Amino acid sequence: MDDEYVNLTDTGDASPPGVVDYVIDKRDQWREDYTSNYEEDHDEYYRLWRAKWSREDQQRMSERSKLISPALQQAVESSVAEVEEATFGRGKWFDLWDDTDDKESKDIEYLKKKLMEDFDSSLIRKDISECLINAAVTGTGMGELVLEAYNEMKPATRPIMEGAMSAFGVESIERVRVRLRPIKPNTFLIEPTATSIDDAVGVIIDEFVPKHQVEHLQDTGVYEMMSLETAPPDTNIEADKELAVYPDEDRVRLTKYYGLVPKELLPTDEEETDPSRYVEAVVVIANNGQLLKAQRSPYMMKDRPVVAFPWDIVPDRFWGRGICEKGYMSQKALDTELRARIDALGLIVHPMMAMDATRMPRGFKPEIRPGKIILTQGPPRDVLEPFKFGNLDINSFTQTKALQEMVQQATGAIDSTGLLSSVSGDTKAGAVSMSLGAVIKRHKRTLINFQDAFLVPFIRKAAWRYMQFDPENYPVKDYKFKAASTLGIIAREYEVSQLISLLQTMSHDSPLYPALIQSIVDNMNLANREELIDTLESANKPTPEQQQEAKRAKEREEEVHQAQVGVFKAQAAESNARAMKYQVEARLEPEKMEIDRIEAVTQGMDNNDGDAQEFDRRMTILDSELKVRDQRLKEQESVHKMKRETKQDAHAEKTNEAESTLLKKLGVANG
Repeated sequence: MDDEYVNLTDTGDASPPGVVDYVIDKRDQWREDYTSNYEEDHDEYYRLWRAKWSREDQQRMSERSKLISPALQQAVESSVAEVEEATFGRGKWFDLWDDTDDKESKDIEYLKKKLMEDFDSSLIRKDISECLINAAVTGTGMGELVLEAYNEMKPATRPIMEGAMSAFGVESIERVRVRLRPIKPNTFLIEPTATSIDDAVGVIIDEFVPKHQVEHLQDTGVYEMMSLETAPPDTNIEADKELAVYPDEDRVRLTKYYGLVPKELLPTDEEETDPSRYVEAVVVIANNGQLLKAQRSPYMMKDRPVVAFPWDIVPDRFWGRGICEKGYMSQKALDTELRARIDALGLIVHPMMAMDATRMPRGFKPEIRPGKIILTQGPPRDVLEPFKFGNLDINSFTQTKALQEMVQQATGAIDSTGLLSSVSGDTKAGAVSMSLGAVIKRHKRTLINFQDAFLVPFIRKAAWRYMQFDPENYPVKDYKFKAASTLGIIAREYEVSQLISLLQTMSHDSPLYPALIQSIVDNMNLANREELIDTLESANKPTPEQQQEAKRAKEREEEVHQAQVGVFKAQAAESNARAMKYQVEARLEPEKMEIDRIEAVTQGMDNNDGDAQEFDRRMTILDSELKVRDQRLKEQESVHKMKRETKQDAHAEKTNEAESTLLKKLGVANG
């Protein structure tokens, strides 16, 4: 049941036989394209990764050794481990958020926790790891989303005898879960011109499955009831082509098609409103002609239950470029060098003797072993002579090491031993950092491609299926998903070294010192890492006494601040009062001057008619003097104004002369 899609809706009416011919025809055409262009390469990549020798891999007719270097195996496993560590290294490997209008976050946290629990129970991490291995070896990783109904059993307690006693037992709940089934490249077929699953007219999964699984699905009503025959062997779709004998009993060849089908091949009772000639459908065929299911896509989003990603993108191609393809040439050269060395050792290490056959006793068995007595007809030195082909060239071992470095250079997979050699023996921090930076960037590129093309689409499609078939546990909403990856092992070690270098440049009293210590511990692979982080956080938190002291200090600082504000306000009020006083005095100054003038004029005068004439005379003289003084001030001001204007005219004239000179020079230059 794990290897097949389980439809929880009605299967609909039986379809005409034309849909079988439609799917089988596409399967044969796509199989021919895969066999002609990719199958041979993928088989060889698989053998190199498994270190399985084949006569097809022989480089020379005289080659006897079957040795395969583990360099490519190390590159594949190191690269896959780096992506796995970056994805699953911190436990939380995906995140999701709602739209901005929804301010309630409890549903987000519930769905995230629920999805993580169901993914753990379905062993999704193991299946994703297998897809990563397939992608690293053949260039493309693929997986099928399988919907499975099961009974969730858990211990339970129920009260009996009106609560006086309790009964212990097991509670069973019918549930639905989504599983990810890895697909090998030789069982996956796609339209040759397609670059992705959504762009293709459809995809086909053609493989052998156990017969009892298909019969179980027939019993549950998922497939049509019919007699199933045992499928004959087919090496093109075998799970492991390196086996000597393939099982030929209790197997069914199942061809599953997810894609577009002409509308007339899938009749329906519903009123048609879609003008398209094709509809999204699911078709399952057994043993090249037995139609088990043919119906329109039962999924609410009408998506295809298949996800795939290329390890490295090849432009305008669906099939990607993996680790084995990158290091293929270097691996072949390395294997050739090692096999030639082993073949040469077979001729050099073992002792050999040259004999005069005419002088050897009749019936003598020519063999060499310790303690053996060799009978000769004549002096042994004349009959026997040790024979040696020569010494093995010591440079061949150095060449082997250089070829191994070429494999690491081609694949980007590097270990601690190859790191130093990749920087030409320079172990300075700058050289190591530059080398690690290039390695990390290549791993990051693959990681982003894996997340965007495989991980996030899988989580999104799995959530849609849970919402459709298990709405009680999964509320139907438009959630947004994203991958929550971290750094890989190499990148994490590189970041730790950078943080340690930065830590050495500051004192313990720096406010950044505790934060750097916590970042270093967070990037380490320690068993008690969480405990250390909690200890660091608690150490950085102030004690209650320190909090009280800080509160009192803050209150004292606030009081001082308020006192300073009061002083500033008092000084401002005093300044404002003084300014108002000055304004009043300025307004009263003309009146005071007028009074002083009158007092000066009337000084020494009595209150009679003669004094009135004298007063008028004095006022006339004073007014005259004031007019003369005002006239003199105006003349002085006019003189100063004329001088200023003269200076301005002279300056303007000099400026005009300079501009004229400059224009003349420019004119001569242009001429």
